[in-house]
Amino acid sequence: MDIIQHIKEEEDDFYSDDDLFSISSWGADLSFRELIDRYNEGGLVKPELQRKYVWDKSEASRFIDSLLLGLPVPSIFLAKTKDEKMLIVDGYQRIMTVYDFVRGIFSSDEKVFRLTRSDKINARWRGKAFTELSETEQRKIRNTTIHAIIFVQEQPAGTNTSLFQVFERINTSGSTLLPQEIRNCVSQGKFNNLLFDLNKLPEWRDLFGLQTEDIRMRDLEFILRFFALSSESFRQETKEGISLKRFLNVYMNENRDPEQASLDAFRARFSAAIKFLHANFGPVAFQNISSTHPDRLVAKFNPTVFDSLMIATDFALAQNAGHLPPNPEDKRRELLADPEYRLAISKETMRTASIRTRIRKAAKTLFNLDYA
Repeated sequence: MDIIQHIKEEEDDFYSDDDLFSISSWGADLSFRELIDRYNEGGLVKPELQRKYVWDKSEASRFIDSLLLGLPVPSIFLAKTKDEKMLIVDGYQRIMTVYDFVRGIFSSDEKVFRLTRSDKINARWRGKAFTELSETEQRKIRNTTIHAIIFVQEQPAGTNTSLFQVFERINTSGSTLLPQEIRNCVSQGKFNNLLFDLNKLPEWRDLFGLQTEDIRMRDLEFILRFFALSSESFRQETKEGISLKRFLNVYMNENRDPEQASLDAFRARFSAAIKFLHANFGPVAFQNISSTHPDRLVAKFNPTVFDSLMIATDFALAQNAGHLPPNPEDKRRELLADPEYRLAISKETMRTASIRTRIRKAAKTLFNLDYA
């Protein structure tokens, strides 16, 4: 069962910055020997910190079989980063299949990687591990080249914003990557690592409604959302409506490697707000009331209830005014039933006025504070 109450406007969020980019690209034929060496040396970076290897043993065996038969394989896409590394945009499964086969261990189960005994695999190497192949066959795998399309963003200089668009439009492996999976790839750094740390907080896991971390990283995106929509850059936003996807992309990219003091402040703010809300409202804090039965809660995590309550609480704690009335859940229900608040959390949710309205209403109703 899906634990998130979806908001169509946010799911349909799309933007394009194509006309802002100047990208150079070129082709290169790289052997798997070279790709493996680069990966071992840290010069070839896998897409995401927690992206799983998704091919099963039969798919992986078929790919190795294709190499041994001398069949052509699809090109891969690599992005050159400012620190001279290569980021795998498309082709991770192919590269890791050969990497695993040569090292002898299959990533998915950490067992010896032997080709399947399926009739789809050539009988000459069916059921064999890499070390059981002939030296000629081993060299053939290592020496096989795969065409790589390498690109680098020249404009805007000093950023990698085009990578978000490239990942969305070029990546072909498995299911389409969700926005936070792409950010986790493109904006790796101290801030991204912090999101993973905060995602483990027991109070957050309880409030999100899923004890294990979401493999599609939607929980990480909500933590990022809290920081971005409570930031000074959003406070100064003058546009009537924003693309949430783009705003989160830019915010995460600009904050990818903050100073330790800033990291500590980020950590303290999120932890304090989450623990406060969990202590006062329990695991239902981010659940909305039913539109047809106002006395009942919809047992799902609501994104706009989340951002308004979190930012209002963060604001109150920063003012040393984190004091709730004796019946906090009654006040929360009062907020959820407020017509202006309900409109701001359900319609045109990415209008800046709607975001500010729902935060302002939460701060006033729960803490009697004027959010500005």
